[in-house]
Amino acid sequence: MDRFDTVIIGAGHNGLTCAAYLARKGQRVLVLEAAEQPGGLAAGREFHPGFRASVAHSEYQFAPAIARELGLERHGYRGDTAALATIGLGAAGAHVTLTPGTVDGVSDADRASYRRYRDALETFSRALAPFWLQAMPAIGSRRPGELLTFARLGLRLRRLGREDMLEFFRVATLPMRDLMDEYFESDLLKAALAWDGVIGGRLAPRSPNQSVLQLFYRHAGGQGGAHRIPAGGLAGLAGALAGAAREAGATLRTGAPVERILIEGDEQGQRVTGVVLDGGEQISAGRVVSSADPRRTFFDLVGTRHLDIEFTNRIRRLRCEGYVAKLHLALAAEPSFTGLARADGRLLIAPDLDAIEFAFDDAKYGECSKNPVMEVVVPSLHQSGLAPAGQHVLSAHVMYVPATLKGGWNDAARAALTERLLATLEGYAPGLREQVLHAELLTPDDLEREYRVTGGHWHHTEFAIDQLLMMRPTYGAAQYATPIPGLYLCGAGSHPGGGITGAPGHNAAKVILS
Repeated sequence: MDRFDTVIIGAGHNGLTCAAYLARKGQRVLVLEAAEQPGGLAAGREFHPGFRASVAHSEYQFAPAIARELGLERHGYRGDTAALATIGLGAAGAHVTLTPGTVDGVSDADRASYRRYRDALETFSRALAPFWLQAMPAIGSRRPGELLTFARLGLRLRRLGREDMLEFFRVATLPMRDLMDEYFESDLLKAALAWDGVIGGRLAPRSPNQSVLQLFYRHAGGQGGAHRIPAGGLAGLAGALAGAAREAGATLRTGAPVERILIEGDEQGQRVTGVVLDGGEQISAGRVVSSADPRRTFFDLVGTRHLDIEFTNRIRRLRCEGYVAKLHLALAAEPSFTGLARADGRLLIAPDLDAIEFAFDDAKYGECSKNPVMEVVVPSLHQSGLAPAGQHVLSAHVMYVPATLKGGWNDAARAALTERLLATLEGYAPGLREQVLHAELLTPDDLEREYRVTGGHWHHTEFAIDQLLMMRPTYGAAQYATPIPGLYLCGAGSHPGGGITGAPGHNAAKVILS
């Protein structure tokens, strides 16, 4: 058997980030990816002959420090591309347009409120920013270094000043609807701003306790929460990370699904010794780092026989049902949206907070909304090579689509949802339907099957107050090390969470190297 210092399961962006950092320190690292290309949800896919897209269609918080330290520019990544304006699409072209510093299409009162809102958001986000790129101490830890982390966190919050610190604690767990109603009059503006607090999880504007905190997290990349399509798209970012890992000396194997993690010993003295691939090949390693989601890691790859019952129950209780579907359209021409010169921003179809809330209510009961809400980009306006000349790709994240649909995800259910989405888009882009050459719909069920993500959940498990910081995914595995010696986590189910950040992979590598 080959022996490596570290085997990393999964070549998504976090697995590749972890691999690059470990290999740069001289470790012999092997990255195993089940798919035929690295990148995970950021990887490109040809969904129709000549048309390509990624499930993740923009980035807004990839850590600049990681890009610098790994030299990603040498491998084609540029994180300084122009920010996309966020446009809340209104009836008959009466849109609201947002950048980090400006808002158009609203009253003077809302413009002034937007400045105050952005100032508060940036102040609170800066206070938390350093802690997304480091391991959070374990609850009850008495280690001096970990106690110092808590002290630094407390000090940064205290330095906000008494008034801002009290306001931070007040708003951090507010339902998004309450925060929006405090600041703004425009229904369309409220919906556009609330979107980033609820996208990707089982949250709605009235959901308590974490959606505002998610906004702070989404502003951690130093881009003010603005979305960008980097040079080469998200697939280009994944390719740059793979190039950095290889340059550092890591070995990448694609088309190599892991069947199980090898563990020797009993409950009194277990240790990871490697992995077994589908087909029986064994690979020996001093440690295994999993970028797969926690449930898949512990239930499918480890097995509950190696875990104590309390830890098993905590993993079983993780909330992992995805609520986002992906729509890809191959278009014969550039789409035209009413009231827009070009559809070159990030377009939100969510007319008010109730539209988001009611779509969520339908999904809670296993149904798809009759009035879908979605985020749309046309990546082919920013990146060449995604479609034949003169043709285009439309990419949409559709909230809220249940992983488990009442009656099941059969062909009729898929066709019905696709038709509903096309009808919704047609209401804002007349004539779009005639441009459609092909439509691909990926439900959370499809994402689970194709990308091996439990429940098709973007963040691997909910970004929720009981599954955050020193509790992510749960205590006993929240500092990247797990109860099984030699086994670590580095995926989106670890601190700080999902999104294209690289932070979990970075943090896990730092813990391993320390």
